[in-house]
Amino acid sequence: MAFSRTYDGAEPSRINKWLGQSGVCSRREADALIADGLVSIDGVVVTDAGRKIEAGQTLTLSDRAETALAAGVTVVMHKPVGYVSGQPEPGKVPAVRLLTEARRIGEGAVPAADASLPPIGRLDEDSRGLLMLSSDGVVAKAVIGPVSKLDKEYLVRVTGDVTEKKLSLLRHGIMLDGRQLKPARVTRMEPHRLRFILTEGRNRQIRRMCEHADLEVTDLLRIRIGPIRLNNLPEGAWRMLTAEERAALID
Repeated sequence: MAFSRTYDGAEPSRINKWLGQSGVCSRREADALIADGLVSIDGVVVTDAGRKIEAGQTLTLSDRAETALAAGVTVVMHKPVGYVSGQPEPGKVPAVRLLTEARRIGEGAVPAADASLPPIGRLDEDSRGLLMLSSDGVVAKAVIGPVSKLDKEYLVRVTGDVTEKKLSLLRHGIMLDGRQLKPARVTRMEPHRLRFILTEGRNRQIRRMCEHADLEVTDLLRIRIGPIRLNNLPEGAWRMLTAEERAALID
């Protein structure tokens, strides 16, 4: 079934801007779809790239447009400690090196060695767990786009005295780089094991938050990005994102 969504904004919006902000596709991709006659509003094909959509109007992408947008590849990986998410500095090993036949779980071809699969939601070299690598611009925008509301969940082991005062500070009292962090959900699972649920991803955020609370992180495991869970994927293994998971991400 073709993608369809009704616009409910207060003011008219350019189609490419709205699709970009909604995480459906990039503005450039939207312009290409319009040029190919694959976008319609209230059943009428859009021919003007500058066309605006108004409140109450329904935009539809043809099945061919959906196929084009889904052409990218997304990999779900359990990254071990010692691998970097993106392009490495000299002496560092990128996580993409783990994309081998022997480490694959389930169906799907191994991406080509020269395939561009940037990380969407980085994971530090000294952290482990769920990492997604993708050439699918729609998925990337859904996860790390400016209007993304997907949260990320981590299990964190620390050293130091974990007090209620420190937990309160971690939840809503820390500034990093001169900016107040968004509220975080932080709960204690064991005396030195915490669960963090964040709605942002600042550089080494959890480790720096813990430093402010006089705690040191000794292990950091990401177990969820929005609806995508690590579950029992073995460390160092990878699998393809399913069509159902992709739909859940961009819903």
